[in-house]
Amino acid sequence: MQNKILNHGDTDALREKILDAFASPWFFRILLWLAPILFLLSFFFLPLSKILILAFNTSAFTKTNFQLILSTLSFTFYQAALSTILTFVLGLPSAILFSRFNFRGKSLLRALTAVPFMLPTVVVASSFNALVGNHGLFSSLIPNPSFLISSFTLHPSSFILILSAHVFYNTTIVIRIVGNALSRLDPKLEAAAHSLGADAFRVWKNITLPLLRPSLLAAALLVFMFDFTSFGVILLLGGSHFSTLEVEIYLRVLKLPNLPLAALLSIVQLIFTLIFSILYTRTINQVTTQTAPRFSIARKPKTIRERAFVFTFYLLLITFFALPLISLPIRSLTRLEADRGQRGEVQYGFTTDYYEELFINRRGSLFYVPPIQAAVNSLGYASITVLLSLALGYPAAYALAKPTRLEKILDPLIMLPLGASAVMLGLGFIISFGRSLASPWFVPIAHTLVALPFVIRTLQPALASIPERLRQAASTLGASPFRVWQTVDFPILSRATLSAATFAFTVSLGEFGATLLLTRPEYPTIPIAIQRFLSQPGGLNFGQAMAMATLLMLLTTLAILIIEKLRLPNSGEF
Repeated sequence: MQNKILNHGDTDALREKILDAFASPWFFRILLWLAPILFLLSFFFLPLSKILILAFNTSAFTKTNFQLILSTLSFTFYQAALSTILTFVLGLPSAILFSRFNFRGKSLLRALTAVPFMLPTVVVASSFNALVGNHGLFSSLIPNPSFLISSFTLHPSSFILILSAHVFYNTTIVIRIVGNALSRLDPKLEAAAHSLGADAFRVWKNITLPLLRPSLLAAALLVFMFDFTSFGVILLLGGSHFSTLEVEIYLRVLKLPNLPLAALLSIVQLIFTLIFSILYTRTINQVTTQTAPRFSIARKPKTIRERAFVFTFYLLLITFFALPLISLPIRSLTRLEADRGQRGEVQYGFTTDYYEELFINRRGSLFYVPPIQAAVNSLGYASITVLLSLALGYPAAYALAKPTRLEKILDPLIMLPLGASAVMLGLGFIISFGRSLASPWFVPIAHTLVALPFVIRTLQPALASIPERLRQAASTLGASPFRVWQTVDFPILSRATLSAATFAFTVSLGEFGATLLLTRPEYPTIPIAIQRFLSQPGGLNFGQAMAMATLLMLLTTLAILIIEKLRLPNSGEF
């Protein structure tokens, strides 16, 4: 009888310990992280481990492969370094323009320079094709510019187009990072140097440049990293002729199958990308610790030299950024001589034929569905991506809003997909899931991997800003935890939630690298449809690509406006 009583007492004690464990804050935090970590383990770390295993396959370690990797890596560094230099040639004077001077249309021009950064790479590539490609406005309207010394400016090589596109969407990084640092500098330092007899060059060299060094380095690292991992722009503007790491991985998966070599290339790229990411994180921390500005130092240009500088770069920026963006919708609504297409007639001027053709599946098309179905597929994938990203992002953001030692360990892990290229993610899925990839669900899963870090970073500041006293007050009044969330948390989080959802939606709409490897022919997305149309000869195919790119640009621009409208103050530029 006594043993039974003791056993019963032990059972009660054990039950109390279990209940205490379930009620502990640590159990709640582990529960928050369970779904995001399981998702990453299944769809990021498992494919990454498969790539690592395949990369160290003995068949990949050959002299020919190492020579290919070295040459590919060299060209990747070369084009990224050259693109970064050219970006600074335009971006640094532009940063000075926006930070030091006030002029009419400044806000609109600043917004114009930021639009290309948020556009999908296929839209950026299509806009340059619409302007100066083989079927572009300049090439079609002025095919033989004999009045020019050279037609180089109207018919640039593919490599020049790639460099121009990189400058096009990366210049805003220099403008915002370096420009913000310039606007934080105390003007008294420069004034004191001038009063001591220093000229403008010595002030820049001895005062301004040392203070800007962290910002310049951070901007250079970020621009270089984006150029280093560029895929859509290089593939669409240069084809497979330019062997960067991303393009070579794609070729070794689909065109010239050699999965061990593709895995080895992916590991090389991942190592360098992580190095750049770590360097950028350390550098940007030095930038953000500088003192915030107390007042604006921007003023109207006074001297003739300042007016000439403002006018020159104002005109240059409008021309460089507006022309490609405007050319895309114009070209999608313009029939030129080269666009004979299926109908055989030759027409000039305004036409809606390219948009009408999107609803038709003509014989011989590469599609199993009408091209407009690609838009429906993209919207479906984007909707699923939003649901998955929010379902996984909310628990992680809740945990990160009040970080403990556990979050300090898990935070870098959940951001790791940012260091992996989309093409590498697609390769990892192919190696890990094989025949299961016939399911279209893997496309939104891959999109969620790309979007999840952005969603978490969007929700985290909003969650951290909720005053704990409001939750405690609601609880003391008898509100249940769900009622507290409904009445206190969600009204504060609604803007951030909509912003995060829009971000995930936009990322999914424009994702190209992983989708190109994973999508099935009967389920194309808008970026895949654009790539297929551009790869086919004929003006009709080109016009349909421009129409699809225009639709994608409009959807993305609308999403950008929503994000900017809902973005929390002081949430950072990038």
